[in-house]
Amino acid sequence: MNKSSTNSVTLPTPAPLLSRTGWGAFLTALIVVCAMAPVLNLLVPTGNPLHLSDYGVGLVGRIMCYAICALAMDLIWGYTGILSLGHGLFFALGGYAMGMYLMRQIGLDGNYKSELPDFMVFLDWKELPWHWMLSGSFVATLFLIVAVPGIVAFVFGYFAFRSRIKGVYFSIITQAMTFAAMLLFFRNETGFGGNNGFTDFKRILNIPIATQEMRMTLFVMTGLTLLSFFLMARWLVRSKFGRVLQAVRDAETRVMFSGYNPLGYKLTIWTISAMMCGVAGALYVPQVGIINPSEMSPANSIEIAIWAAVGGRATLIGPILGAFIVSGAKSWLTVAYPEFWLYFLGALFIGVTLFLPEGVVGLVKKLKGGRK
Repeated sequence: MNKSSTNSVTLPTPAPLLSRTGWGAFLTALIVVCAMAPVLNLLVPTGNPLHLSDYGVGLVGRIMCYAICALAMDLIWGYTGILSLGHGLFFALGGYAMGMYLMRQIGLDGNYKSELPDFMVFLDWKELPWHWMLSGSFVATLFLIVAVPGIVAFVFGYFAFRSRIKGVYFSIITQAMTFAAMLLFFRNETGFGGNNGFTDFKRILNIPIATQEMRMTLFVMTGLTLLSFFLMARWLVRSKFGRVLQAVRDAETRVMFSGYNPLGYKLTIWTISAMMCGVAGALYVPQVGIINPSEMSPANSIEIAIWAAVGGRATLIGPILGAFIVSGAKSWLTVAYPEFWLYFLGALFIGVTLFLPEGVVGLVKKLKGGRK
């Protein structure tokens, strides 16, 4: 036998991150966010039919924040099989980190003309509590936006996953955690504004926040963040790490017998997902002008899961579409038929579960397959 002749194995060529059609859609979304929307809002006159109103900018900006949360939910539920009913907590923690900075930016422009936030003056606080010490720095705030949700998620996830809590029990515990945090933030002595939370923001980086240009800047930043997270999520789920996550979702016991420890994989994607929600919350707060404990309500966390279910789990693009569909319908129904909105939401979730288990994206794929 010739020693120089060896059996060679040809490895498959790695698939591209996106298909040609996918890159086309991505670039189209990038142009819409960075060029078309600013032009239609800032340059097209108000009376022109093509003008994008400030209300429209704010609405789409908020929905893009929701879409980031839906994308984060897809990573843990769609690709890892972990249903969280407490992701509203991480969204709110990022929002509170940004809100604390925005409250410090008010300075002497508050009602009481004090360096302390108005609610602290009203409650006769004499100095900032310890957890506000870094709130005056924008750089520190950027760190806290991802660090606080990440640390909370890591600690909770470590003990939960190590104890092998899964399924409905894990979902219930996450909801209980969010509800407990909401009750904590409602208390005035915690230093988070109590029931009213934070509002009346004036500026960010010493730039007035209530200007058309700043609103559009926040809109563009939110869109770019959503697109960046989409590419990151796409890369994650197509990597070896992502394939292990999907194996954990489908048969965790087999993964353990194959020599992999699911704890590290589940804890990593759980923490990443929480930090994504924290970033979404930080982008959300300056656009809506308020953050309070109601953002931690269990209903908000359930709504995040509904966005992922309606759009289609384990598709990445599906939850984003689901956030736009459900939130858009909510914006219209809460004005036109406010008393029926919750009934619609419940019926939508039940209907999708029974008749569209793969969501809107799954329905589109079936329709395309039927035409061939």
